[in-house]
Amino acid sequence: MTAPEPEQTAQSLAGQALGLLIARGDTVAVAESLTGGMLAAAITSVPGASAAFRGGVVTYATDLKASLLEVSADLLARRGAVHPEVAAQMAAGVSRHLTATTGVSTTGVAGPDPADGQPVGTVFIAVALGGRISGRHLTLAGDRQAIRGATVRSALALLLEVLREDKI
Repeated sequence: MTAPEPEQTAQSLAGQALGLLIARGDTVAVAESLTGGMLAAAITSVPGASAAFRGGVVTYATDLKASLLEVSADLLARRGAVHPEVAAQMAAGVSRHLTATTGVSTTGVAGPDPADGQPVGTVFIAVALGGRISGRHLTLAGDRQAIRGATVRSALALLLEVLREDKI
């Protein structure tokens, strides 16, 4: 998956997703690693976000993914934090712990150096809804800020896609 078109701003995508969440009577929570709170900030930049946004957890350190979000410690030890199943477990964990109907997660390598055996620009995002999870592997280019911004837009685009399709 590539990043959404640049004209689709994070605030625009967040506004569309929040509109659908509110219309459905659903809520959302986020679990972030490489984005460090940028996803939550994008969502809360939309007026009225409190009608659907429950909150977020920034688990930048790997051990916090296990202790706060119940990501498998064995998985983290074997594969590292930059892995599709880690993103899936983060999304499910945050929705469970923050009692939201929907969870969104980001994990990856923004740079400047590779991490967990993954090159810079390797990102995994996931959305958990109704006991099902949809995930994406992103290969992004650019500097650290560009990768983080594209990750936020991609996570919001995936959330919007899942809500529109209501199937995972």
